[in-house]
Amino acid sequence: MKNQKYSVESEMVHADQPENDPFGSHVMPIYQTSTFKFNSVEDGRKFFAHEEGGGSHAYSRLGNPTVDRLEQAFATMEGENISSEVGALAFGSGMAAVSTALLALANGGSVVAQPALYGCTGQFLKDEAPELGINTHFVDLNNLEAVEQVLGENPDVKVIYGETMANPTMTVLNIPAVAEIAKTHNVLFLVDNTFATPYHLRPLELGADMVLHSTTKYLNGHGTLIGGALIAEQSLIDAHNVALFRKNLGGVTSPFDAWLNLNGLKTFTLRMQQHAKNGVKVAEYLDQHEAIEKVYYPGLSSDSEHELADELFEKGFGGVMSFELKGGFEAGVSMMNKVEFCTLAVSLGTVDTLIQHPASMTHSVMDPEIREQAGITDGLVRLAVGIENVDDIIGDLEQALKALKAVMA
Repeated sequence: MKNQKYSVESEMVHADQPENDPFGSHVMPIYQTSTFKFNSVEDGRKFFAHEEGGGSHAYSRLGNPTVDRLEQAFATMEGENISSEVGALAFGSGMAAVSTALLALANGGSVVAQPALYGCTGQFLKDEAPELGINTHFVDLNNLEAVEQVLGENPDVKVIYGETMANPTMTVLNIPAVAEIAKTHNVLFLVDNTFATPYHLRPLELGADMVLHSTTKYLNGHGTLIGGALIAEQSLIDAHNVALFRKNLGGVTSPFDAWLNLNGLKTFTLRMQQHAKNGVKVAEYLDQHEAIEKVYYPGLSSDSEHELADELFEKGFGGVMSFELKGGFEAGVSMMNKVEFCTLAVSLGTVDTLIQHPASMTHSVMDPEIREQAGITDGLVRLAVGIENVDDIIGDLEQALKALKAVMA
Protein backbone atom coordinates (compact mmCIF):
# COMPACT_ATOMS: atom_id res chain seq x y z
CA MET A 1 0.00 0.00 0.00
CA LYS A 2 1.25 3.47 -0.79
CA ASN A 3 2.19 5.78 2.07
CA GLN A 4 -1.05 7.10 3.51
CA LYS A 5 -0.88 10.56 5.04
CA TYR A 6 -4.54 11.34 5.53
CA SER A 7 -7.86 9.68 6.39
CA VAL A 8 -9.39 7.32 3.86
CA GLU A 9 -12.22 9.82 3.34
CA SER A 10 -9.73 12.46 2.20
CA GLU A 11 -7.61 9.95 0.29
CA MET A 12 -10.63 8.99 -1.86
CA VAL A 13 -11.38 12.64 -2.70
CA HIS A 14 -7.80 12.95 -3.96
CA ALA A 15 -7.63 9.44 -5.46
CA ASP A 16 -7.94 10.68 -9.03
CA GLN A 17 -5.09 13.18 -8.75
CA PRO A 18 -1.93 11.98 -10.52
CA GLU A 19 1.33 11.73 -8.60
CA ASN A 20 3.65 12.51 -11.50
CA ASP A 21 2.01 14.14 -14.51
CA PRO A 22 4.38 16.09 -16.80
CA PHE A 23 1.64 18.60 -17.66
CA GLY A 24 0.39 19.18 -14.11
CA SER A 25 -3.08 17.72 -14.68
CA HIS A 26 -5.34 18.12 -11.65
CA VAL A 27 -7.31 14.97 -12.57
CA MET A 28 -5.74 11.66 -13.51
CA PRO A 29 -5.49 11.49 -17.32
CA ILE A 30 -6.93 8.58 -19.26
CA TYR A 31 -3.94 6.80 -20.74
CA GLN A 32 -6.03 5.43 -23.58
CA THR A 33 -3.30 3.48 -25.29
CA SER A 34 -2.70 -0.19 -25.95
CA THR A 35 1.08 0.05 -25.92
CA PHE A 36 3.96 2.22 -24.64
CA LYS A 37 7.18 2.97 -26.45
CA PHE A 38 10.69 2.16 -25.22
CA ASN A 39 13.62 4.51 -25.59
CA SER A 40 15.87 1.62 -26.62
CA VAL A 41 16.00 -2.13 -27.08
CA GLU A 42 17.90 -2.30 -23.80
CA ASP A 43 15.04 -0.58 -21.99
CA GLY A 44 12.65 -3.13 -23.47
CA ARG A 45 14.87 -5.99 -22.37
CA LYS A 46 15.09 -4.62 -18.83
CA PHE A 47 11.32 -4.21 -18.61
CA PHE A 48 10.52 -7.79 -19.56
CA ALA A 49 13.35 -9.05 -17.36
CA HIS A 50 11.88 -7.03 -14.46
CA GLU A 51 15.15 -5.13 -14.06
CA GLU A 52 15.42 -1.57 -12.79
CA GLY A 53 15.57 1.11 -15.47
CA GLY A 54 13.37 -0.65 -18.00
CA GLY A 55 10.41 1.71 -17.70
CA SER A 56 7.13 1.25 -15.89
CA HIS A 57 4.77 0.22 -18.70
CA ALA A 58 4.83 -1.67 -21.98
CA TYR A 59 1.30 -2.86 -22.79
CA SER A 60 -1.99 -1.94 -21.10
CA ARG A 61 -2.98 -5.54 -20.39
CA LEU A 62 0.18 -5.72 -18.26
CA GLY A 63 -0.33 -2.35 -16.60
CA ASN A 64 -1.53 1.17 -17.29
CA PRO A 65 -0.99 4.42 -15.31
CA THR A 66 -4.72 5.15 -14.98
CA VAL A 67 -5.41 1.60 -13.82
CA ASP A 68 -2.41 1.75 -11.45
CA ARG A 69 -3.86 4.82 -9.76
CA LEU A 70 -7.21 3.09 -9.26
CA GLU A 71 -5.50 0.05 -7.76
CA GLN A 72 -3.66 2.28 -5.29
CA ALA A 73 -7.02 3.68 -4.18
CA PHE A 74 -8.52 0.20 -3.70
CA ALA A 75 -5.52 -0.89 -1.62
CA THR A 76 -5.86 2.22 0.54
CA MET A 77 -9.57 1.62 1.14
CA GLU A 78 -9.38 -2.02 2.22
CA GLY A 79 -5.90 -1.91 3.77
CA GLU A 80 -6.33 1.19 5.92
CA ASN A 81 -5.10 -0.42 9.14
CA ILE A 82 -2.94 -3.22 7.74
CA SER A 83 0.73 -2.73 8.63
CA SER A 84 2.19 -4.79 5.78
CA GLU A 85 2.08 -3.77 2.11
CA VAL A 86 -1.37 -4.21 0.59
CA GLY A 87 -1.81 -4.57 -3.17
CA ALA A 88 -4.82 -4.48 -5.46
CA LEU A 89 -5.70 -5.65 -8.96
CA ALA A 90 -8.47 -4.08 -11.04
CA PHE A 91 -10.56 -6.23 -13.39
CA GLY A 92 -12.97 -5.73 -16.25
CA SER A 93 -15.83 -7.24 -14.20
CA GLY A 94 -16.59 -8.67 -10.82
CA MET A 95 -16.78 -12.14 -12.32
CA ALA A 96 -13.33 -11.71 -13.88
CA ALA A 97 -12.07 -11.07 -10.35
CA VAL A 98 -14.01 -14.05 -8.94
CA SER A 99 -12.83 -16.55 -11.54
CA THR A 100 -9.23 -15.31 -11.52
CA ALA A 101 -8.99 -15.46 -7.72
CA LEU A 102 -10.43 -18.97 -7.52
CA LEU A 103 -8.26 -20.31 -10.33
CA ALA A 104 -5.14 -18.81 -8.76
CA LEU A 105 -5.82 -19.65 -5.11
CA ALA A 106 -7.56 -23.02 -5.47
CA ASN A 107 -5.21 -24.27 -8.17
CA GLY A 108 -5.05 -28.05 -7.67
CA GLY A 109 -7.45 -28.06 -4.72
CA SER A 110 -11.09 -27.61 -3.75
CA VAL A 111 -13.25 -24.83 -2.28
CA VAL A 112 -15.66 -24.50 0.62
CA ALA A 113 -18.39 -21.92 -0.09
CA GLN A 114 -21.67 -20.74 1.36
CA PRO A 115 -24.79 -21.97 -0.51
CA ALA A 116 -26.39 -18.53 -1.08
CA LEU A 117 -24.08 -16.67 -3.46
CA TYR A 118 -24.27 -14.17 -6.25
CA GLY A 119 -25.84 -16.16 -9.10
CA CYS A 120 -22.90 -16.17 -11.50
CA THR A 121 -20.44 -17.03 -8.71
CA GLY A 122 -22.58 -20.00 -7.73
CA GLN A 123 -22.93 -21.06 -11.35
CA PHE A 124 -19.17 -20.87 -11.90
CA LEU A 125 -18.46 -22.97 -8.81
CA LYS A 126 -21.13 -25.56 -9.63
CA ASP A 127 -20.73 -25.89 -13.39
CA GLU A 128 -17.45 -24.51 -14.78
CA ALA A 129 -14.99 -24.91 -11.90
CA PRO A 130 -15.29 -28.74 -11.72
CA GLU A 131 -14.32 -28.91 -15.40
CA LEU A 132 -11.17 -27.02 -14.42
CA GLY A 133 -10.32 -29.39 -11.57
CA ILE A 134 -11.87 -27.33 -8.74
CA ASN A 135 -14.67 -28.95 -6.76
CA THR A 136 -16.79 -27.06 -4.24
CA HIS A 137 -18.30 -28.15 -0.92
CA PHE A 138 -21.31 -25.95 -0.12
CA VAL A 139 -21.90 -25.40 3.59
CA ASP A 140 -23.34 -22.72 5.86
CA LEU A 141 -20.16 -20.86 6.84
CA ASN A 142 -21.72 -19.59 10.06
CA ASN A 143 -22.20 -23.21 11.11
CA LEU A 144 -18.65 -23.44 12.40
CA GLU A 145 -18.88 -27.12 13.36
CA ALA A 146 -19.99 -27.99 9.83
CA VAL A 147 -17.11 -25.99 8.37
CA GLU A 148 -14.64 -27.78 10.66
CA GLN A 149 -16.09 -31.14 9.62
CA VAL A 150 -15.84 -30.42 5.88
CA LEU A 151 -12.25 -29.22 6.23
CA GLY A 152 -11.33 -32.26 8.30
CA GLU A 153 -12.84 -34.63 5.73
CA ASN A 154 -11.34 -32.84 2.72
CA PRO A 155 -7.65 -32.04 3.19
CA ASP A 156 -7.44 -30.81 -0.42
CA VAL A 157 -9.47 -27.67 0.39
CA LYS A 158 -7.43 -24.56 -0.36
CA VAL A 159 -10.02 -21.76 -0.22
CA ILE A 160 -13.04 -20.76 1.84
CA TYR A 161 -15.28 -18.39 -0.11
CA GLY A 162 -18.00 -16.21 1.39
CA GLU A 163 -19.88 -12.94 1.02
CA THR A 164 -20.02 -10.27 3.72
CA MET A 165 -23.78 -10.28 3.25
CA ALA A 166 -25.32 -13.08 1.21
CA ASN A 167 -27.09 -12.12 -2.00
CA PRO A 168 -30.07 -11.70 -1.70
CA THR A 169 -30.87 -13.20 1.73
CA MET A 170 -28.67 -10.66 3.63
CA THR A 171 -27.15 -13.28 5.93
CA VAL A 172 -24.11 -11.70 7.64
CA LEU A 173 -20.87 -13.69 7.55
CA ASN A 174 -19.02 -14.17 10.84
CA ILE A 175 -15.69 -13.24 9.30
CA PRO A 176 -13.47 -13.40 12.44
CA ALA A 177 -14.72 -16.87 13.37
CA VAL A 178 -14.33 -18.29 9.86
CA ALA A 179 -10.93 -16.63 9.52
CA GLU A 180 -9.73 -18.37 12.67
CA ILE A 181 -10.82 -21.75 11.33
CA ALA A 182 -9.18 -21.05 7.98
CA LYS A 183 -5.86 -20.22 9.60
CA THR A 184 -6.01 -23.33 11.82
CA HIS A 185 -6.39 -25.49 8.71
CA ASN A 186 -3.92 -23.46 6.62
CA VAL A 187 -6.68 -22.52 4.17
CA LEU A 188 -7.05 -19.16 2.40
CA PHE A 189 -10.17 -17.12 3.16
CA LEU A 190 -11.62 -15.05 0.29
CA VAL A 191 -14.47 -12.60 1.04
CA ASP A 192 -16.71 -10.75 -1.41
CA ASN A 193 -17.24 -7.37 0.27
CA THR A 194 -19.37 -5.78 -2.46
CA PHE A 195 -22.51 -5.23 -0.35
CA ALA A 196 -20.82 -3.81 2.76
CA THR A 197 -17.90 -1.96 1.10
CA PRO A 198 -14.85 -0.85 3.12
CA TYR A 199 -16.96 2.03 4.46
CA HIS A 200 -18.80 -0.39 6.73
CA LEU A 201 -16.39 -3.31 7.06
CA ARG A 202 -12.84 -4.25 6.04
CA PRO A 203 -12.41 -8.05 5.96
CA LEU A 204 -8.60 -7.96 5.88
CA GLU A 205 -8.64 -6.37 9.33
CA LEU A 206 -10.92 -9.18 10.56
CA GLY A 207 -8.65 -11.98 9.37
CA ALA A 208 -9.61 -12.59 5.72
CA ASP A 209 -6.75 -13.21 3.30
CA MET A 210 -8.21 -11.58 0.19
CA VAL A 211 -11.12 -9.23 -0.51
CA LEU A 212 -13.16 -9.15 -3.69
CA HIS A 213 -15.42 -6.44 -5.11
CA SER A 214 -17.74 -5.95 -8.00
CA THR A 215 -16.71 -2.32 -8.45
CA THR A 216 -19.70 -1.98 -10.77
CA LYS A 217 -21.64 -1.32 -7.59
CA TYR A 218 -20.82 1.03 -4.71
CA LEU A 219 -17.14 1.62 -5.49
CA ASN A 220 -18.22 3.29 -8.71
CA GLY A 221 -21.69 4.29 -7.60
CA HIS A 222 -23.12 5.74 -10.78
CA GLY A 223 -23.97 2.70 -12.91
CA THR A 224 -21.55 3.71 -15.67
CA LEU A 225 -19.11 0.79 -15.78
CA ILE A 226 -18.54 -2.93 -15.21
CA GLY A 227 -15.55 -3.69 -13.01
CA GLY A 228 -14.00 -5.84 -10.30
CA ALA A 229 -11.14 -5.82 -7.83
CA LEU A 230 -9.02 -8.11 -5.67
CA ILE A 231 -7.19 -6.73 -2.62
CA ALA A 232 -4.73 -8.61 -0.39
CA GLU A 233 -1.31 -8.36 1.14
CA GLN A 234 1.11 -7.98 -1.74
CA SER A 235 3.08 -11.01 -0.58
CA LEU A 236 0.00 -13.24 -1.03
CA ILE A 237 -0.75 -11.81 -4.48
CA ASP A 238 2.83 -12.54 -5.48
CA ALA A 239 3.00 -15.99 -3.89
CA HIS A 240 -0.04 -17.20 -5.85
CA ASN A 241 0.81 -15.40 -9.10
CA VAL A 242 -2.58 -13.66 -9.13
CA ALA A 243 -1.31 -10.87 -11.40
CA LEU A 244 0.07 -13.48 -13.79
CA PHE A 245 -3.32 -15.22 -13.93
CA ARG A 246 -5.00 -11.88 -14.67
CA LYS A 247 -2.47 -11.10 -17.38
CA ASN A 248 -2.95 -14.43 -19.16
CA LEU A 249 -6.70 -14.70 -18.62
CA GLY A 250 -7.02 -11.13 -19.87
CA GLY A 251 -9.49 -9.78 -17.32
CA VAL A 252 -7.88 -6.37 -16.71
CA THR A 253 -10.08 -3.26 -16.68
CA SER A 254 -9.82 -0.59 -19.37
CA PRO A 255 -8.17 2.83 -18.79
CA PHE A 256 -11.47 4.60 -19.44
CA ASP A 257 -13.38 2.50 -16.91
CA ALA A 258 -10.56 3.02 -14.40
CA TRP A 259 -10.89 6.78 -14.91
CA LEU A 260 -14.67 6.61 -14.41
CA ASN A 261 -14.14 4.59 -11.23
CA LEU A 262 -11.62 7.11 -9.88
CA ASN A 263 -14.19 9.85 -10.36
CA GLY A 264 -16.81 7.76 -8.58
CA LEU A 265 -14.53 7.30 -5.56
CA LYS A 266 -14.42 11.07 -4.96
CA THR A 267 -17.97 10.94 -3.56
CA PHE A 268 -17.75 7.44 -2.06
CA THR A 269 -17.95 8.48 1.60
CA LEU A 270 -20.83 10.90 1.09
CA ARG A 271 -22.75 8.35 -0.95
CA MET A 272 -22.31 5.57 1.58
CA GLN A 273 -23.43 7.81 4.42
CA GLN A 274 -26.69 8.56 2.61
CA HIS A 275 -27.25 4.96 1.46
CA ALA A 276 -26.98 3.80 5.09
CA LYS A 277 -29.14 6.63 6.45
CA ASN A 278 -31.87 5.99 3.90
CA GLY A 279 -31.56 2.23 4.26
CA VAL A 280 -32.56 2.22 7.92
CA LYS A 281 -35.56 4.48 7.34
CA VAL A 282 -36.85 2.45 4.40
CA ALA A 283 -36.36 -0.85 6.26
CA GLU A 284 -38.25 0.49 9.28
CA TYR A 285 -41.11 1.58 7.01
CA LEU A 286 -41.30 -1.80 5.25
CA ASP A 287 -41.06 -3.68 8.54
CA GLN A 288 -44.40 -2.29 9.74
CA HIS A 289 -46.30 -2.62 6.45
CA GLU A 290 -49.26 -5.03 6.45
CA ALA A 291 -48.49 -6.37 2.95
CA ILE A 292 -45.01 -7.53 3.96
CA GLU A 293 -44.30 -10.77 5.79
CA LYS A 294 -40.66 -10.14 6.68
CA VAL A 295 -37.82 -7.69 6.03
CA TYR A 296 -34.21 -8.88 5.77
CA TYR A 297 -31.94 -5.99 6.76
CA PRO A 298 -29.26 -6.26 9.47
CA GLY A 299 -29.84 -2.66 10.52
CA LEU A 300 -33.20 -3.60 12.06
CA SER A 301 -32.89 -4.44 15.77
CA SER A 302 -35.41 -7.26 15.22
CA ASP A 303 -33.37 -8.86 12.43
CA SER A 304 -31.69 -12.18 13.26
CA GLU A 305 -28.42 -10.83 11.81
CA HIS A 306 -28.44 -7.56 13.77
CA GLU A 307 -26.32 -8.61 16.74
CA LEU A 308 -23.47 -9.94 14.57
CA ALA A 309 -23.71 -7.02 12.12
CA ASP A 310 -23.65 -4.52 14.98
CA GLU A 311 -20.46 -6.16 16.25
CA LEU A 312 -18.70 -6.19 12.86
CA PHE A 313 -20.02 -3.19 10.93
CA GLU A 314 -18.98 0.44 11.22
CA LYS A 315 -21.07 3.53 10.46
CA GLY A 316 -24.30 1.79 9.50
CA PHE A 317 -25.52 -1.25 7.59
CA GLY A 318 -25.63 -0.22 3.94
CA GLY A 319 -28.52 0.25 1.57
CA VAL A 320 -29.40 -3.26 0.35
CA MET A 321 -32.31 -5.21 1.77
CA SER A 322 -34.84 -7.87 0.83
CA PHE A 323 -38.43 -8.25 1.88
CA GLU A 324 -41.04 -10.98 1.60
CA LEU A 325 -44.45 -10.05 0.17
CA LYS A 326 -47.43 -11.92 1.60
CA GLY A 327 -48.92 -12.43 -1.87
CA GLY A 328 -46.04 -14.55 -3.20
CA PHE A 329 -45.06 -14.64 -6.87
CA GLU A 330 -48.07 -12.74 -8.22
CA ALA A 331 -47.57 -10.00 -5.64
CA GLY A 332 -43.92 -9.65 -6.62
CA VAL A 333 -44.72 -9.29 -10.30
CA SER A 334 -47.55 -6.87 -9.61
CA MET A 335 -45.44 -4.64 -7.36
CA MET A 336 -42.62 -4.48 -9.91
CA ASN A 337 -45.13 -3.24 -12.49
CA LYS A 338 -46.42 -0.55 -10.12
CA VAL A 339 -43.21 1.22 -9.04
CA GLU A 340 -42.69 4.61 -10.64
CA PHE A 341 -39.87 6.44 -8.85
CA CYS A 342 -37.74 3.39 -8.04
CA THR A 343 -35.96 1.92 -11.07
CA LEU A 344 -36.96 -1.63 -12.05
CA ALA A 345 -33.49 -2.99 -12.77
CA VAL A 346 -30.96 -5.54 -11.61
CA SER A 347 -27.67 -4.60 -9.92
CA LEU A 348 -27.24 -2.30 -6.92
CA GLY A 349 -25.00 0.39 -5.48
CA THR A 350 -26.04 3.20 -7.82
CA VAL A 351 -27.12 6.62 -6.57
CA ASP A 352 -30.72 5.89 -7.55
CA THR A 353 -32.93 3.25 -5.96
CA LEU A 354 -33.09 -0.09 -7.81
CA ILE A 355 -35.70 -2.78 -7.20
CA GLN A 356 -36.15 -6.27 -8.62
CA HIS A 357 -38.09 -9.51 -8.08
CA PRO A 358 -35.62 -12.45 -8.23
CA ALA A 359 -38.22 -15.20 -8.79
CA SER A 360 -39.53 -13.57 -11.99
CA MET A 361 -36.26 -11.93 -13.07
CA THR A 362 -32.66 -12.82 -12.09
CA HIS A 363 -33.40 -16.26 -10.61
CA SER A 364 -36.36 -17.24 -12.83
CA VAL A 365 -34.29 -19.91 -14.61
CA MET A 366 -33.55 -21.74 -11.36
CA ASP A 367 -35.55 -24.76 -10.30
CA PRO A 368 -38.19 -23.38 -7.87
CA GLU A 369 -37.35 -25.98 -5.22
CA ILE A 370 -33.62 -25.17 -5.34
CA ARG A 371 -34.45 -21.46 -5.30
CA GLU A 372 -36.56 -21.91 -2.17
CA GLN A 373 -33.77 -23.88 -0.47
CA ALA A 374 -31.45 -20.92 -1.07
CA GLY A 375 -33.94 -18.62 0.66
CA ILE A 376 -35.12 -16.98 -2.57
CA THR A 377 -38.86 -17.39 -2.19
CA ASP A 378 -41.53 -16.47 -4.74
CA GLY A 379 -42.46 -13.30 -2.90
CA LEU A 380 -38.94 -12.06 -2.18
CA VAL A 381 -38.06 -8.58 -3.46
CA ARG A 382 -34.56 -7.08 -3.39
CA LEU A 383 -34.28 -3.34 -2.89
CA ALA A 384 -31.08 -1.31 -3.24
CA VAL A 385 -31.88 2.03 -1.64
CA GLY A 386 -30.36 5.07 -3.34
CA ILE A 387 -29.36 8.50 -2.06
CA GLU A 388 -32.53 10.36 -3.10
CA ASN A 389 -34.82 12.07 -0.63
CA VAL A 390 -35.99 9.15 1.49
CA ASP A 391 -39.58 10.42 1.54
CA ASP A 392 -39.73 10.04 -2.25
CA ILE A 393 -38.46 6.47 -2.02
CA ILE A 394 -40.96 5.55 0.68
CA GLY A 395 -43.75 7.36 -1.17
CA ASP A 396 -43.20 5.25 -4.27
CA LEU A 397 -43.10 2.03 -2.28
CA GLU A 398 -46.30 3.10 -0.51
CA GLN A 399 -48.22 3.71 -3.71
CA ALA A 400 -46.96 0.44 -5.25
CA LEU A 401 -47.93 -1.54 -2.15
CA LYS A 402 -51.31 0.22 -2.01
CA ALA A 403 -51.96 -0.66 -5.65
CA LEU A 404 -50.78 -4.20 -4.91
CA LYS A 405 -53.29 -4.52 -2.08
CA ALA A 406 -56.11 -3.51 -4.43
CA VAL A 407 -55.02 -6.02 -7.06
CA MET A 408 -54.61 -8.88 -4.57
CA ALA A 409 -57.94 -8.21 -2.80
